[in-house]
Amino acid sequence: MEGNLKEAGDFLVPMTEGRFSKEMIYGELGEVVLGLKRGREKPEEITLFKSVGLAIEDVSTAAAAYARAKSLGVGREITL
Repeated sequence: MEGNLKEAGDFLVPMTEGRFSKEMIYGELGEVVLGLKRGREKPEEITLFKSVGLAIEDVSTAAAAYARAKSLGVGREITL
């Protein structure tokens, strides 16, 4: 939530227009997954997942892609 409220225009623009507020956010995905908060209980409830990404996600994805390419013998290694 912290990242969204700092950098996600999808949230920031409506907030500055007064159409959305932090208080309207029920919780985070992790809270639902861990059972700390309930997920949707009625079809008319809205679920929104907005990922702004974390550096660790980018690094772990790159590491997995590199390992896979190396195991398949594809790509080329460059020196920077």
